[in-house]
Amino acid sequence: MKTERGVAHLAKRVRQTPMLFRNFPTVFKDLALHDTRWQSEEMTFRLRNGYTVVSPNADGARFPLYEVFADDGYRMDELCAGVDADATVLDVGGQIGSFSLATAKTLPNARIHVYEASPTSAAYVSRNIDANGLQSRVTVHASALSGETGTFTFVDSGDASGHNGLTAPEGLGDEVTVPAVTFDDAVKAAGGNVQLVKMDVEGAEYDIILKSDPASWSDVRKVVMEYHPVEGHTLKELTDYLAAVGITEVRHEPGTRAGLGVMWLTRNTA
Repeated sequence: MKTERGVAHLAKRVRQTPMLFRNFPTVFKDLALHDTRWQSEEMTFRLRNGYTVVSPNADGARFPLYEVFADDGYRMDELCAGVDADATVLDVGGQIGSFSLATAKTLPNARIHVYEASPTSAAYVSRNIDANGLQSRVTVHASALSGETGTFTFVDSGDASGHNGLTAPEGLGDEVTVPAVTFDDAVKAAGGNVQLVKMDVEGAEYDIILKSDPASWSDVRKVVMEYHPVEGHTLKELTDYLAAVGITEVRHEPGTRAGLGVMWLTRNTA
């Protein structure tokens, strides 16, 4: 069954690639040469929506491009509905910038603050934001979000993997220590009026959210959050905290193992 799912997934990506990228012949070539002596270190993706995105030629770095722009994994139109056109957005766990690029397209007047802990990933976010002329609207912070201001230590693959973090698979990479700020700090740095929060931080979500000041969530209308299995914590802690500040679940997609999934939440205005 696992092999069948793998073949089906590969077939889907093969179908999606020409529809998603203008330079699909080059993309196919670079994918075919992956893990060979002719492999290129980086890949350039020229999307049909006008964006150009550069990524390491590594599975963990590439897949969010497909998830965001081909699968619409965040349900962007639904997520951004009810958010002001000029709102402030926090992208917490920016990886190579896919979500911020999609948000900039969906909300063309929004201001976006991206937080990415991995030094490698943060460098790619900056490159991709600059390459698409969005630096006046998108601010990249090369730091982690944590429950406390200071430093944060986690496993970093060094190749911009979407799986960097506390719950990284064994052997993914090496531990790194980077500057860290709190959610409260990030809201203040953004100037307030944060209406949309996306969070994908591979297990750090419990520390970030549960130690934040409820007042920092006062303007937030929409949240999309990937949650992860973390010893000593349960998803109910997060949903109870957010419910107490008026933000409740509207959609839930459990993942492939216990404690893993994606959740969409919205402010209760009734």
